[in-house]
Amino acid sequence: MNTALALRYAKWGPPEEVLRLETVPLPAIGPDQALVKMLAAPIHPSDIGMIGGRYGRLNRLPATGGREGLGEVLAVGKAVTNVCVGERVLLKEAPGTWQTAFVMSTQRLQRVPAALPFTTAAMSSINPPTAWLLLHDTGVPLQPGDWVLQNAANSAVGLCVIGLARKLGLRTFNVVRRAELVAPLKSMGADVVVTEQEDYTTQAKALLKGAPVRLALNSVGGRSAINQIQILAQGGTQVTFGAMDFERVRFPTRFLIFNDIRLTGFWLERWQQDHPQTEIQKLFESVFAALQEGTFAMPVEKTYPLKDYQEALAHHAQPRLGKVLFVGDTPS
Repeated sequence: MNTALALRYAKWGPPEEVLRLETVPLPAIGPDQALVKMLAAPIHPSDIGMIGGRYGRLNRLPATGGREGLGEVLAVGKAVTNVCVGERVLLKEAPGTWQTAFVMSTQRLQRVPAALPFTTAAMSSINPPTAWLLLHDTGVPLQPGDWVLQNAANSAVGLCVIGLARKLGLRTFNVVRRAELVAPLKSMGADVVVTEQEDYTTQAKALLKGAPVRLALNSVGGRSAINQIQILAQGGTQVTFGAMDFERVRFPTRFLIFNDIRLTGFWLERWQQDHPQTEIQKLFESVFAALQEGTFAMPVEKTYPLKDYQEALAHHAQPRLGKVLFVGDTPS
């Protein structure tokens, strides 16, 4: 295998305009490297933001798209001892996962349990760890029976939060944009589901039966973020980890002063930079165990080969419940 297909971009902009399907050469395998074929790689909002030049860290151009995925090891260098041919491994962001094959250092490969479905495994390194840390490591002590408020509850992180909260004995107050999402989320274990169009801030006290909300998870911004702040109990915390609306949030002076609301942010990449490898490994062990137990809902909307990337990107932009993924060869 001397070449691979890759979705590349030489400038920042809308993916449907700047991405090109290119044939790229694969170098010879070094002593500490492996040849890995791509099995599946999802499309994330952060992928779109990175290609558009709007993400917290941008790749050097030209670059290959894709921040996570799953691969199968086809060959290894003579000095490799940590992975074997035939094993499935997580593909880290660099050199970009929207590529049919890679030659890369095995130090950057993470084994995944063989029992996981390959599409689930391909989505395991960003959204499930984010949900896990949002409920375990944001400085808000939560007890069984407590409420967690979140918008974009039908997102991949939102669905993971619903499943994990249920396992932890927490209750979720979920906000979505479309009424047709209410029933599916309730079937997945959501306790309360409302739409952004409803006046849910005035209904919150009744819906919560007077219970306080100390943690709100915001991945939308704008009016939706302000609504969360209005619902939070005194001393509550809003954690922002996304900005789907790209809409500014008006500074909530009153709530900061009189309700002592705390506003903070979360970025998985920053967390990983700030923690030792032993803690990162422990996080993934917890996530893999939860995935094997069925804690996290990881629906797949549809899969596409790389050559159909324009259709895949258009599908990703549509209302849906589940991820759109690129797939490579059929896993062995």
